[in-house]
Order: sequence, then structure tokens, then C-alpha cells
Amino acid sequence: MKKIISVATLTLLVAMATGLRAQNIYDAVKFNNNELNGTARFVGMGGAMGALGGDISTISTNPAGIGIYRSNDVMGTISFSALETKSNFNGLSMKEDKNQFNFDNIGFVISNKIGDYTALRYVNVAFNYKRNKSFNKYMSMAGSVPTFTENGEDYVVSQTTQMARQANLMYDATRTDIMDYKGNPYNDPNVGWLAALGWNGLMYEFYEFVNESGQTDGYYRGYIDQPPYSQFYSKETGGIDEFTLNTSFNFNDRVYLGLTLGLYDVNYRKYSWYDESYDDNWGYSLESWNRTKGTGFDVKIGAIVRPFEYSPLRIGLAIHTPTFYTLTNETEALLAYEGMEDGNHQYWDDEISTYDELGGRVASTKYKLHTPWKYNFSLGYTVGSALALGAEYEYQDYSSMKFRYTDYQGGSMYWETGEAKDKLKGVSTLRLGAEYKFVPEFAFRVGYNLSTAAFKKEAWKQLPDNSILTDTDFANTKSVSDYTFGFGYRGKSFYADLAYRLHTYKEDFYAFDHEYLQATKVDNNRHQVLLTLGARF
Repeated sequence: MKKIISVATLTLLVAMATGLRAQNIYDAVKFNNNELNGTARFVGMGGAMGALGGDISTISTNPAGIGIYRSNDVMGTISFSALETKSNFNGLSMKEDKNQFNFDNIGFVISNKIGDYTALRYVNVAFNYKRNKSFNKYMSMAGSVPTFTENGEDYVVSQTTQMARQANLMYDATRTDIMDYKGNPYNDPNVGWLAALGWNGLMYEFYEFVNESGQTDGYYRGYIDQPPYSQFYSKETGGIDEFTLNTSFNFNDRVYLGLTLGLYDVNYRKYSWYDESYDDNWGYSLESWNRTKGTGFDVKIGAIVRPFEYSPLRIGLAIHTPTFYTLTNETEALLAYEGMEDGNHQYWDDEISTYDELGGRVASTKYKLHTPWKYNFSLGYTVGSALALGAEYEYQDYSSMKFRYTDYQGGSMYWETGEAKDKLKGVSTLRLGAEYKFVPEFAFRVGYNLSTAAFKKEAWKQLPDNSILTDTDFANTKSVSDYTFGFGYRGKSFYADLAYRLHTYKEDFYAFDHEYLQATKVDNNRHQVLLTLGARF
């Protein structure tokens, strides 16, 4: 098939009806997940410093860790990352690579000594900027989509089936018949864009029959009778920036308390292209552009306790409130199609752009997302001044995510919140780390992270009847691992740290929702090198 790809100019202008749905749990999970990032020392120890403290990156895990400081500190971190995504669909493998530089961290700690013999020894304040999350990811897949057999007959698996299914959902829910629609469907809050584009592009049909009562009845169905050759490409960019303010207290060098206010800036962009081609040189391609931007905040409280005086053991506890996001999603789509008319072999080709259909506008929806509460428990142990060991456990119940409208008095978005409850689950994260000093000035570090999957095994990306989303792809991520090691130098005031991190996970990818679609097996790897330079005084 000749690819017809017309890139519409992305001019983000005016908002449309708030009734249109442009939210889904797969994006929400992206906005909630935190990456192992921060200073090179923190990353080198696998982030397992919640009870050990003494590093500014603990401001985001256990705020009490800033209370360990006894001097002022200023630092900054840069990194280089190599991204690699490998896919395998029905025996065909593809690979995407991308390199990038990032500015990951800058911050300072001001330590205020109160006294040597008072119960309150230090009051410290800190500010930190951190690249909380990178969305950068490039993915491609291709291959012939196998048919499935039912009752002795072979059936085709195609995205057009999902288009027809949304048209049937619309008719059942709102009596909106896409076949007889006379207005502009892309500006109607009852119409799903996937169904509208598919119908305008002749991607499915209305099947009419006489039912058992003798009445004429019918439904929408895909009419493709040839197994398609499927191709997909997506590009995700942007990230979440975190700005944190902290106050912490040291009582008798045994109890440390901390409070952190976190402010977040979200900027997420996704471009996806999906193509199906068939015999006789015909088929279609569907492009989608999505952008989510917004802000959020949360509050974290934490404590570190030495259970026994002069004990090398430290116990850490921290609780994070939900992050309260206010987000805006902007989207547009383009369907290009070509083929031969049945019967007379008339050739046709055309394209439909939602941007053009809306008079040079993108669709915009605004909503609130409340992420789950987070609970953190950590242990730290030191052996003299040479060895430090850290362990940390963190839990979040992703199924407790909540979506809310920004209008309607902030009412609940029951469908989206129900999707989270039905398809997400609790996530446990284990962090382990160690630091060993060969001599007082030089240290070697090693760490490991493991986070369990957020999605239930049977989860899928469901588009409701009036969704304006047309990127039907989704991926069920499995457990995520981080392997780290690093080195550090500490002078009288200047210090430098270097760390390496391997971020790796597997996922089952689906270009669209169909119960018989074979999963694309995807391996994701990110190699990251971080350098931190700082001074204590």
C-alpha cells in the first residue's frame, strides 16, 4: 500500500466540549510512575537511602533524610541515556534506538545548627529540582496478523473491528447512529472519533438482517476478509519536572523529622501511526497526535529513628499524599485510505483530518487526576565509617486512582475511575543499596530496584463510545528492574559522583483492542550514566 501520510500543523488553539473523553488509565499510570533518578550517589545505591539520609534526593522519598545534614550542600547532575526498544510480532523483529542528554538535578541544603545540648540540634531547609520522569520512547512493529478459527471458520483480526464496535456502543448508549449522522461528528460530544473516521473512510459496514420477530435489524461490523499486514510506529517525548521544598529537624541525633512540598510540571507528547494493507493494493493508515500538559502537587512527611542510642541501625517511615494533578489533553487524528470499489473496480483514495474538520482546531479536554497514596518503609545500617547498607519497601495501590471533572463542581469521572479499579492493582517496589569506602575519600556503590506490574493480566485499553482518542495501542508492562553501580570522591569541600543505571522491563504490546490479537513482545532497555558535582561547606 502506498502510505498516505499528511502531517497536520499542530497549532494548539481553542477547547471543545468537555463531555468528550480523552483520558485513559494507561496515560495515568505513566504520570504516576516515578523513575530512579536524582544524584549519582543516590542512583548508584539504587535509591535505597530513605533511612540513611544525607543525600538531597531523599527529599522525594523520605523527607527526614535532609535532617541528617550537618553542613550546607549545593550540587547538580547531568546524564546521558541510550534508549533501546526491541519488538517481535509473529516472528518479525524490529528495533528503535535513541540517545539523549538530560539535566537531572540541581539543589541546595542549608543546615542550621541550634545547639549541641538542646533537644533540637539542627533545623535544615532544602530546595531541589529533579527530572522526575522521562517519557522518551520510540517503538515500532510490523507483521502479518494471523486469523483465528471459530466454529470451523476463519476470521480476520483487524483494527476496523474496534471501529465498528465503538459505533455500536454509541448507538446503544445515546442512539447516535453514525450511518445517518448529518452534522459534524468531530464536534459532537456523543460521537467517538475512531468510529467516525472509520465510517467516513469506508472501513466497516452496516449489516442488516431480519430478526426472529420479523423486524428489520442490524449492527455495524468490520467487512475486511483478508488478513492485514500491520505496521505501527510511535514516538513519545517529554517528562515530568519535580520542584521540592523541604524542612527537616534533628532531635538529639536520634530522631529526624521532615516535611516536603512537591510541585510537578507535566509535558507529554505522543505521535502514533498505524497502517493496515491488504491484497489488491489497498488499505489505510491512521495517525494520532496527543499532548498532555498540566501541573500537580503533593505533600510528603517522614521520620528516621535510631531505636537505640549510638546504634548503627536506622528505621525510616514516610507517607506521600496523592499527587493532585490538573491536566489538559489535546488531540487530533488523520485517516488516509485507498482501494478499489467492489464490483466496478473504481479506484479511490482520500484522507480525513479532524484538524481540518474542526476548522483548524484541536480538541481539548481538561480533567483532574489523583494518584494513589504512597507508603515507604526503610532500614539503614552502617559499619563504622566504611560501609553503609540500605533497604527500602514502597507500596501504592494503583487501583485507587481517581479522575474528576474540572467543572460540574469537580464531580467524579465514574467510568475512568472504574477502569482503574477494574484493571490496575497494587504495586510494590523493593530497593537495595550499599556503599563501601576503600579509603575515606573514595567509595564504591551498588544497587538494585524491583517494581511489580501495575496492570492486571487481562487489562486492555477500552475506548468508550464518545472517546476522541484514536491511538488504540496499549502495552501491559511487566515488572521493572534497575541495576546500578557507581563511584564517588569526597574532598574537604568538593565532591564528584559517577553512576551507571540499567533500566529494563518487558511488555505485551497491542496495536488495537481485539481478543484474538496476538501480543507483540517488547523488550525495553535504558542505559544511563550520571555525573554529579557538588560542594559542602
